[in-house]
Amino acid sequence: MRTYRVITQPAELEALRERLLAEPVLGVDTETTALDPYRGHLRLLQLATRSEVFVLDLFVLGRQALEVLRPVLEGERPVKVLHNAKFDAKMLLHHAGIELGRLFDTRLASQLVAAGDMAKRHGLADVVERYLRERVEKTSQLSDWSGQLSSEQLDYAARDAEVLLPLRQALIEKLKELGLVRVAKLEFECVIPTAAMELAGMPFDVERWQTLVEAWEQRRAHLEEALRRELAQGVTQANLFGQVEINVNSPQQVLTSLRQLGLPVEGTSEIDLLAYRDHPAVRLLLEYRSVQKLLSTFGRGFLEHRHPVTGRLHGDFHQIGTPTGRYSCSEPNIQQVPNVPEIRACFRAPIGRRLIVADYSQIELRILAEFSQDPKMLEAFLNGLDLHRMTASWMFKVPPEEVTKEQRAIAKTINFGLMYGMGAVSLATRIAEVRDGVGIPLVEAEALIASYFEIYRKVAEWLRAASDTAVSLRQSRSQSGRLWRFQFDPTDREQVAAIQRLGKNFPIQGTGADILKRAMRLVYEALRPYDAQIVNSIHDEIVVEVAEEQAEEVAHLVRERMIAAGREFIKTVPIEVDVAISDAWTK
Repeated sequence: MRTYRVITQPAELEALRERLLAEPVLGVDTETTALDPYRGHLRLLQLATRSEVFVLDLFVLGRQALEVLRPVLEGERPVKVLHNAKFDAKMLLHHAGIELGRLFDTRLASQLVAAGDMAKRHGLADVVERYLRERVEKTSQLSDWSGQLSSEQLDYAARDAEVLLPLRQALIEKLKELGLVRVAKLEFECVIPTAAMELAGMPFDVERWQTLVEAWEQRRAHLEEALRRELAQGVTQANLFGQVEINVNSPQQVLTSLRQLGLPVEGTSEIDLLAYRDHPAVRLLLEYRSVQKLLSTFGRGFLEHRHPVTGRLHGDFHQIGTPTGRYSCSEPNIQQVPNVPEIRACFRAPIGRRLIVADYSQIELRILAEFSQDPKMLEAFLNGLDLHRMTASWMFKVPPEEVTKEQRAIAKTINFGLMYGMGAVSLATRIAEVRDGVGIPLVEAEALIASYFEIYRKVAEWLRAASDTAVSLRQSRSQSGRLWRFQFDPTDREQVAAIQRLGKNFPIQGTGADILKRAMRLVYEALRPYDAQIVNSIHDEIVVEVAEEQAEEVAHLVRERMIAAGREFIKTVPIEVDVAISDAWTK
């Protein structure tokens, strides 16, 4: 490792600033006293040029050091190279109000180059070893950074910054080689909006949540008692006290009890029970499991995630959380909060503020229409028609105004299902759900699919070509060039079928992720003059918290920017964004 300079004298800062501003690219890293920006502080700022490394002790220099270096950190030049830039960006934004300018995130770049291989690790040490064949020592990472620093800690900090520049160069070569430059730019521009969203956090009404959980617990107890009584009717022998002890959480005991009630069930999964949902025991069992799942996932444990400083929920958003490029979220997963009014009502804006909930309307179907250029699908979207109703009208050969609710639901199932590679068996199962357990023969499901593709012939052609490409090239891409490379045995029919399904869906869902990432940046930029902030993002939805008096104006702006993002990827199909202003996370 090159020697490095530890900067502790304020008099050195202005000369350092001018030196750094002359650089085209700069390695940047921080060391902090905690991982949580609300409970930790910035201790070191490490800056690496092509020839030197500087380590700034911010406890000695004070916040003024960051003010002097603000032009370096916020400017378009030099390009800032960081690993997991979201973390450092949050720290700098929270503690110094510094928003990193043009950046290159070696972690995100490594994830893109991995091309859907979720088994690969992307910690700094892993990425350096993979691309530079060097070893980075990480034993000091979790040491105490609040006291007197050791030479080992300073060495570690300097090395983490120094390695970023050669690592960037190696990753740039891979990004170019794989055609990932455009999507890399898209991801890098989304880092700051993601960091700001995490910092803002989602507003959370604890009292409402506690009341809701208590109601769920009472409902669970009532359902459990009623279910025990119902299942006990089928048991031939009781215990010595004349009572039947049935563990309703035991699949085997439940299965035995259901069979003793005369139900020829093969198992206790929801699919197995679907045909018997009208039976009292099955109806109680399904409802009990539903409430039990709510409590296990979103019960009292969810309250532990309420931040003690802000009172909000600060999810950890993983920017490339899936191979399709979608976000995932954890600690807590506020993306997967059920879209149930009584649950969403617990996420409420503070007094004097409102929530804007904006989501793309049928964005994946619009992407499919764009890719396939199917005339029937284009006709529906270009004329602002209800695609599901029109699909039902064409399939069932009835006028649009005579389409029944059930017919539209079946058409909707097919519209969304076929681009995920849904076959006749899956369609029959889903139609049974739509029709309250009343299924259809497999041959009828096959006929519905054939009818659908007879109407949407260009869709059929595009899906077939996309699946064939995935198998023949062993890869698939989104509109931005996002890449998923597939590993499979071409002699295994099941594996080939799985790749064919991914080949159909990935370009669509991946492009949806591209659009959302672009929208995040455009919306974030548009919110600067307002008292507003992004607080959540869910696949095709952005949630913004705003001062009440600015809500109408900002809602219009959010819709406008989201449409603009969509138009960068979809040229011929209209983009629609549904926007609602509310006190809570509801539409």
